[in-house]
Amino acid sequence: MALFSSKATFVEDLVKVDRKLRSLFEERAKACGLTLAHARLLMRLAKQDGLTQAQLTEALEIEQASIGILIDALVKKGFVTRRTVEGNRRAKAIYLTDQAREEAVAIREFATAVRERVLYDVDEKDLVTTMRVLREVARNLGAAA
Repeated sequence: MALFSSKATFVEDLVKVDRKLRSLFEERAKACGLTLAHARLLMRLAKQDGLTQAQLTEALEIEQASIGILIDALVKKGFVTRRTVEGNRRAKAIYLTDQAREEAVAIREFATAVRERVLYDVDEKDLVTTMRVLREVARNLGAAA
C-alpha cells in the first residue's frame, strides 16, 4: 500500500483548504470588529431573520451555551436584538439591526469575491462532482458521530 493514498491526500488537502478559507474570513470578520462565529451568525440571520436561539443553534451546528454567548456579544455591539416570540414568553427571536444589515451586505460581497477568486477557472462539471463527493463525506462523518 502506498505511503500516501489518494484518500489520505484528499483529507489532507480538504483540511488545508478549510484552514485557508477560515483564515481569509477570520481576517475579514476581524476588520469588522467581529469573530468568524459572529459573522456566521449574522449571515444566517441575513438569510432568515427572526430565528430563535434554538433554531440558530441547529442551523450553525454549535452548542446552546455558545450561541447564547455569541448573541449576547452581538447585542452589546448593537448588531442584533432579542424579541419575545408571540405565544411563547420564554422564547426569544433574534433580529438584525440596520447596522448589522449593512455589515452583512459587506460580508456577503466579500464572500462572493472570495468564491469568484478561489473557483476561477474551475470547470462546472468538476464543481458538481466535488459537491457530490463532499456531501458523501459529510454524510459519512454524520454516521461516524
